[in-house]
Amino acid sequence: MLANFGFGALIITFLVAFYGIGAAIYGGVKNSARWVESARLAMLLTFPLITLTAVSIIILLVTRQYQVQYVYNVTSDTMPLYLKITALWGGQAGSLIFWSWLMSAFATAVTLRRWDRDREFLPWVIVVSLITLAFFVGMSIFIENPFERFWMSASGREMVAMFQPAGATPLLPSDGRGLNPLLRHPGMVIHPPMLYLGFVSFVIPFAFAIAALITGRTDDRWIRITRRWTLVAWIFLSLGLVLGSRWAYDVLGWGGYWGWDPVEIAAFLPWLSGTAFLHSVMIQEKRGMFKRWNMVLVIVTYALVIFGTFLTRSGVLSSVHAFAQSAIGPLFFGFIGITFIVSLALLLHRWKDLTSAGQLNSMLSREALFLLNNLLFMLILLVCLWGLIFPIVSELFTGQKVTFGPPWYERITGPLFAALLLLMGVAPLSAWGHSTVKTLGRAMWKPAIVSVAVLAVALASGVRSVGALIGFWLVGFVIAITLYDYGRAIWARHKRSHEPLPVAFWNLVGRNRRRYGGYIIHLGIVLMALGIIGIEMFQTETQGTLKTGESLSLSGYTVTFRSLAEWNNPDGRNIARAVVDVSKDGRYLGQLAPRRDFYFDAQQSMTIPGVRSTMDDDLYLLLVDWEEFNSNQATLKLFHNPLINWLWVGSFVLILGMLVAAWPDQEPEAAVQRAVQKANGRATAD
Repeated sequence: MLANFGFGALIITFLVAFYGIGAAIYGGVKNSARWVESARLAMLLTFPLITLTAVSIIILLVTRQYQVQYVYNVTSDTMPLYLKITALWGGQAGSLIFWSWLMSAFATAVTLRRWDRDREFLPWVIVVSLITLAFFVGMSIFIENPFERFWMSASGREMVAMFQPAGATPLLPSDGRGLNPLLRHPGMVIHPPMLYLGFVSFVIPFAFAIAALITGRTDDRWIRITRRWTLVAWIFLSLGLVLGSRWAYDVLGWGGYWGWDPVEIAAFLPWLSGTAFLHSVMIQEKRGMFKRWNMVLVIVTYALVIFGTFLTRSGVLSSVHAFAQSAIGPLFFGFIGITFIVSLALLLHRWKDLTSAGQLNSMLSREALFLLNNLLFMLILLVCLWGLIFPIVSELFTGQKVTFGPPWYERITGPLFAALLLLMGVAPLSAWGHSTVKTLGRAMWKPAIVSVAVLAVALASGVRSVGALIGFWLVGFVIAITLYDYGRAIWARHKRSHEPLPVAFWNLVGRNRRRYGGYIIHLGIVLMALGIIGIEMFQTETQGTLKTGESLSLSGYTVTFRSLAEWNNPDGRNIARAVVDVSKDGRYLGQLAPRRDFYFDAQQSMTIPGVRSTMDDDLYLLLVDWEEFNSNQATLKLFHNPLINWLWVGSFVLILGMLVAAWPDQEPEAAVQRAVQKANGRATAD
């Protein structure tokens, strides 16, 4: 049977991973290339093996094999084919397999690279990768087996087991329970894979960092090797967070994009440390500084990746994103503890070797500002981490689970994020090595004038909130500085090379994609900040029960209730939909149709808002309640979300900047080799 085949491939993957760990350790200690090569081949073998397992699950899902418990829990006859396929990561057991498959794919890709200059890293990169893979595969085999089936005992009792118990007969349900309705959204098709890709990608820089600590290679070679992996990890993790925000805005029905939910924070934590690491490694590459910082940051990021996965799957904290409570929680916690302690021990062992080649000579130099950047990111991380674990701590010591709400997070992290925005504007204009207030002032006075003009426009528009005014000024300041720096560089190239301005722009970005791609990313983040300021500072809401023809007003908008209909859809939903007219300042704008979808298979409902979007604001309308068989009355909730769409526009700019920054440059070594060959060719011709 296919379930047995998939489970067998999973067991073989587990055994091969353990063999690879042993062979790599032996080869690394004994300096045996033969054993290291054997470990490398074992690493390569895990990918096709775990692929067989994943494909087996997908086939079981799409062929409606409801005797398999996982298939029964996440699919039903009414679900479309694409949702049945993506149900691979729609439940806990399947998501662990998907995580393992991605881990094997990334580790295999790293193992296939050329190792001529870095042969001593190879065995330890394999060890770290395979230990991580073996842990997740072991969870799937012993705790969360996706191939367990339903059985009926001779006495009529239902059982779940991998293999047929004595005297039991197979039990085949006629239909499944179906995927959680909240996951039946296009964003959830790609949101979890993006997060998983980000999580898994960060394992690779961690593996090289541990290899550097073990081998004593404390130069920046491991950073140069993993530079692109780090950027790819950050890109995927950022995309995952943005898609998750859009999903929350579309289907959770509370009018917002971020609720400081425990699982949201758990995914945000490695993004914070990973972003700090991404900035910090530039200082080690350019100035030979922050070696200790970079080791600490990559170790913390790896620990937070596993910690986030643990929180989602342990059931320790309640969340709309989390899976049900499971026995894997303690094992995850143990794995986090062991890997963190071992990493910390290696770091302390090499601590003296990780001294910086340079030193800070000015508190306004670019190095000093990057250090401040690290500190701010870590402060935000500590605040979020404390808010995340405090319910566990409070329950442990008082017996009551006390949680912090969004106002607590926003009150503490808001000033820290504002400081990061300010740094985003100042740091690009500071000089390496030494910078002063005078030199910085000379560089930024023109953009500063523009930012004051933005502040004046905000005041003239009636904005009186001090926090909002500071936010708008910071947005104007960073955008003005970024565009000014771009424009200055483009103009200098245009004057020097006589290229047309568009060509100068294209060539400038092409020759330094990492820097100017980073500037585009900064612009995207600032535009996102504009949307966040709008909804956080100026969101308003109201609610009312309306009869046909009655109206509800908010922020200049008026919605008039027209009708309500309720029916059973052929795809297994009961749909209740209201129709309302929308006008603003007396001008008719059209209709909105908020609805509630109830899924019979999962016995759960999903709220779908009616939204009217412009670049100025969103009118966000929810159907809250209605009387059955009464189409003349409904309770509606109305949100006015100013500037929210700049959050999504900024996300697209962010993605563009990511692509520019990650686009492969010409390899310096290859360029040198071609230059040498060209020179040799000329010499031969002469």
